[in-house]
Amino acid sequence: MKHIFDKIVFTMVAIASILACGENKKEKQKLDDGTAPPPHIVFVTGDEEYRSEESMPMLAKLAKRELGAKVTVLYALDSLGFIDPNRTDHIAGLEALKNADLMVIFTRFRNLPKEERTYITDYVESGKPIMGFRTATHAFMYKKDSSLTVFNGEWPAKVFGQQWITHHGHFDDGKFQVTNVTVKEGQETHPILRGFNDFKAYSWLYHVDGGGWKLQGDSKPILMGHSTKSQHEIDGKLNKYPLDNPVAWTKSYTGSSGIKARVFFTTLGHPFDFKIPEARKIALNGIFWALGKENLIPEDGANVVLDEAYMPNNSGFGQKFKKNRKPELIP
Repeated sequence: MKHIFDKIVFTMVAIASILACGENKKEKQKLDDGTAPPPHIVFVTGDEEYRSEESMPMLAKLAKRELGAKVTVLYALDSLGFIDPNRTDHIAGLEALKNADLMVIFTRFRNLPKEERTYITDYVESGKPIMGFRTATHAFMYKKDSSLTVFNGEWPAKVFGQQWITHHGHFDDGKFQVTNVTVKEGQETHPILRGFNDFKAYSWLYHVDGGGWKLQGDSKPILMGHSTKSQHEIDGKLNKYPLDNPVAWTKSYTGSSGIKARVFFTTLGHPFDFKIPEARKIALNGIFWALGKENLIPEDGANVVLDEAYMPNNSGFGQKFKKNRKPELIP
């Protein structure tokens, strides 16, 4: 009888210990003053065309200032630790995603090894919010292993709402603003659009919807783009690739965790777009929204006045990025 009693007592103590650990964990999720800790936003860069290695640190500094967020910016690095967006098989520090509250991703055609890619895919499946820019519709590119080609098109379409299809043409890259960006009818009161005014973007318009293609899942466009100069118009293909297409939308993604995540995506992302306050405002408002903090977005939108000059290189391939730069610490 005593043996049975001892077992019951041991079980009760064990249960109490587990519950206590749970309570302690909850307590650790709060700061000493009882408030929630600041959100941790991880910016994943790695594109060889659009200078995400310059625009994302700028955006991270705004997020830190306006949200009090902890920010981490990750880069493709060479063997000496210098930023090299042309290196497609390595992004340093992706383990930071294990403790992230928001992933902001701006990568292009990466062929990351499994151990690095898994940090990204595990985060996506966790149910935490996601924000993507432009070439994240083609975040990965695996050519040699047929088992991985799912990441080339199916994966981004499922997560972000669309894969890479085409765009309307470069046309004097960086010299002209070639896409008129306006509010999608009926979305005027969306919190991401607070303080928004129509503007002209340097990003040539991506095709994501229409002519046999459709935004996937529950994608809801909030901004539209009109291409003012189009190769598809010159080629007589506007029936397939119309001059008007969504440039920003919200959606949800439910992964293996069963938790529905907020997703915000925009096909804007030319480095010169972020010189324009409206483009920065959309990005920063989007971060607030993705984190579920849209109630904190001011009526005129988040403050996107820069504390330091933002002077990125133009987009382009090859050696057009700034050389001999190591990751900057954002304290």
